[in-house]
Amino acid sequence: MFRPMRERAAAAALNFTFDGRPMTGRAGDTVAASLLANGIVACRETPVSDTPRAPYCLMGVCFDCLVVIDGIGNRQGCLVPLSEGMRIETQHGRRQFGEALS
Repeated sequence: MFRPMRERAAAAALNFTFDGRPMTGRAGDTVAASLLANGIVACRETPVSDTPRAPYCLMGVCFDCLVVIDGIGNRQGCLVPLSEGMRIETQHGRRQFGEALS
């Protein structure tokens, strides 16, 4: 369903992990786009019913792409550029108290 609209010049490959599994993305892509390109269909669970959710609008409006990035929750994956070595995790429920703010 989601694929690049046009082929880009060879972008640098970036290594990251999602829930501890090694993955590869492209420089210039967002976290959400990289997860979708790697076949990840759910990146968070809702706080009330634990329903799995996936990136939807990809422009920062719907908040369905919330993930934990390098230990910080409530990060919108569609707005965060992928970086080498990122540790991305499924967000379970709401952000926990005591997490560092950046």
